[in-house]
Amino acid sequence: MQKLYAITISFIVALGGFLLGFDSAVISGAVGGIRSYFQMTDWELGFSVGCVIFGAMIGNLFAGPLSDKYGRKKILILTAVLFMISSVWSALATEYSIFVIARIIGGIGIGGAILIAPIYIAEIAPPKRRGSLVSLNQLNIVLGISVAYFSNYYLKDLEGESWRWMLGVEAIPAIIYFLCLFGVPKSPRWLIKNLNEINLAKKILIKIGGKEFANQTIEDILKGKEKEEKAGTFRDLFKNKFSKIFLIAFGLAFFQQITGINAIFYYAPTIFEQAGGSSDASFLQAIVVGLINLVFTIVAIFLIDRLGRKPLLIIGTATMTIALTLVTIAFNNATYDINKNNLQKIENTEIKTALISLENQNYSSQNELFIAVTPLLSDSLLVEFKQSGIKNFISIDATLVLFAILLYVAAFAISLGPVMWTLLSEIFPSNIKGIAISFVGFFNSLVSYTVTQFFPWELTNLGPTLTFAIYASMALLSLLFVVKYVIETKGKSLEEIEELLIQKS
Repeated sequence: MQKLYAITISFIVALGGFLLGFDSAVISGAVGGIRSYFQMTDWELGFSVGCVIFGAMIGNLFAGPLSDKYGRKKILILTAVLFMISSVWSALATEYSIFVIARIIGGIGIGGAILIAPIYIAEIAPPKRRGSLVSLNQLNIVLGISVAYFSNYYLKDLEGESWRWMLGVEAIPAIIYFLCLFGVPKSPRWLIKNLNEINLAKKILIKIGGKEFANQTIEDILKGKEKEEKAGTFRDLFKNKFSKIFLIAFGLAFFQQITGINAIFYYAPTIFEQAGGSSDASFLQAIVVGLINLVFTIVAIFLIDRLGRKPLLIIGTATMTIALTLVTIAFNNATYDINKNNLQKIENTEIKTALISLENQNYSSQNELFIAVTPLLSDSLLVEFKQSGIKNFISIDATLVLFAILLYVAAFAISLGPVMWTLLSEIFPSNIKGIAISFVGFFNSLVSYTVTQFFPWELTNLGPTLTFAIYASMALLSLLFVVKYVIETKGKSLEEIEELLIQKS
């Protein structure tokens, strides 16, 4: 019964992750519609997709300190409200600027939920189950991604502007999350450290793990409180004794995003279309991506408290390196054939007419094709060809691309996805946890925003081969970083981890 209670409240809190995942992936299906409706350039499209991360950075900066002051629960309720506003407003937007503002509001909710949910769960969870329970947040993220892909697939053929329905349907889970949060107790650690509410905290802890667990946890919290310095400030983050903690935190935050995961999730249909797939097939393949992500996140939850954090990171980052290298090889070996059948697939008659002179030509690389096509098209038509026309001429091992992308997603799902947030919820001392995790979360979102902003431009100007080669090299660096710097926290109390990591003066 106690175990069920802990799982239930952890799952409810982690529903913020579901909204985060849904919001992140739902835009992938709306990309074509919003590009057309708002007449976007590559940079405008990149910003309209990535601006949600810009909002997340704002949420990252303020969520931690506000949750330290007002409590984890209140901030999570606020994030639910922000998700509701964003989904409805973005679905109704008729101007590009309004659409961006609505997406940023949702991003603020993402920034708060992605930080505070793991902190809350780590603070209530017994050490032996903490990794699994914190990973419920990641499970909900990938569940949200999968549901978004299914939702997009079934809504894409609605008459009119189907992208509005894709974005607006998020309001339903946001309302559910908002209502469920009122049944969640406040964090016992927060109650003791901020309000000295020992009796109330004890009642909550007994429901979670029994009297022995409650007594031991309260004893650990009070011992930590005695040693603890006053509430941390931004300046405290730069103290030398925290250097090992921040090296691990910033390293994981950087590599989690620079390896391109959000480029895959935000632009999955676009990537599969680049590999020559039809629109319908690309949406279906995106659904498979979401399901693989979900299945292997469940695997990670099962293994994280058994195998440990560091082994999962090593296995995952090594496999990500292999997978991204395979994608790079597939696109590098692609050829481009301009024949009569492929020309008929071009919808723009100006582009079709201009390319007739190249009929029956074969090109061994995308760059070679662009060199041949550039003199024949105006600047605007060339951009359109690079964005949507080139997919009609590619001859590629599409099975290898799909396999490699799925392998990459599976590897991420058992490693950098859930393990980074688990470690961040564990390694920071209580007195700086809120402000520290906000600072690191801001950095994580900044890297994510950069990747998302540049991805459409990279596909158009660098081509998929070089784009994925960059991600593969970053995955290799992440493996080397994990091997050298990351520690194991499996089975240790938060106070034990703090003792292990803080460098003595």
